[in-house]
Amino acid sequence: MAKDEKAQAKKDQVKGKAKEAVGRMVGNERMTAEGKADQMKGDARQAKEKGKDTFKH
Repeated sequence: MAKDEKAQAKKDQVKGKAKEAVGRMVGNERMTAEGKADQMKGDARQAKEKGKDTFKH
C-alpha cells in the first residue's frame, strides 16, 4: 500500500506542475492555482508516507 501512496503523491506533484505551467502559458489563473493545490496535495501525501517510514524502523 505504501508504494501505491508514494506513487500517487508523485503523480499529484507532476500533474500539478504540468497544470500550473499550462495555466501560466495560457494566462488562466484558476488553472495555475489548481496546479499549485495539486502539488501541495502531493507534497503532503509524500510527507505523510515519509513519516510512516520513519516510525516503521
